[in-house]
Amino acid sequence: MHTHPNARLTALGRERLVRRHIEEHVPLAELACQAGISLRTAYKWLARFRSGGSAALMDRRSVRHTQRRTLDPQQQQQATRLRYERCTMRRIAKALAAPLSTTGRWLKSMGLGRLRTLQPKEPVHRYQWAQPGDMIHVDTKQLARFERVGHRITADRRLGSSPGAGYEKAHVAVDDATRLAYVEVLPDEQKATTVGFLVRAVSWFNTQGISCRRVLSDNGSAYRSK
Repeated sequence: MHTHPNARLTALGRERLVRRHIEEHVPLAELACQAGISLRTAYKWLARFRSGGSAALMDRRSVRHTQRRTLDPQQQQQATRLRYERCTMRRIAKALAAPLSTTGRWLKSMGLGRLRTLQPKEPVHRYQWAQPGDMIHVDTKQLARFERVGHRITADRRLGSSPGAGYEKAHVAVDDATRLAYVEVLPDEQKATTVGFLVRAVSWFNTQGISCRRVLSDNGSAYRSK
């Protein structure tokens, strides 16, 4: 017998403890205290003895009572083939006569858990105008104002807030071909402010040798205003 190195009792000692409790009616708490084990452990040995006798007091293996099933190589090959035929996991498990959980776990480990992974994604088709000035992209970004040092420096959100400080708007114009950008931080994004920014942006691009022929924006209120 290979006794656990940290065990307080051997199988013989466990049997002696249990028999003293059953035959001599010694309280189990007293016996546990004498043996240097917990009362819960003493009850465990008592329950094992009552269910299986002296043999049940032997050390048991520390492995799981039930082990996960795996697919054999032939099943794995068949599962891969059916998956590439876009079969569902339930249908594959039925064809393999294997549990659904086992089939699903193996397919996920192979990167076949989702049908969309069976074929590579189509490459992204990016467009870019050939000549500078053919397309100017304009947009805005809202920026919060700060009246005191923010929480990224103080590490305390209660001290770094600036309620009522308001916001500023970063107006951006980017040339599609060269990625050259013109930016202004303005107090709002009203129509007059936006029109003024666009006029100054076009004038600045002209100084860079770029003649603006098209402007692209989203459906922001400032760009749709009459």
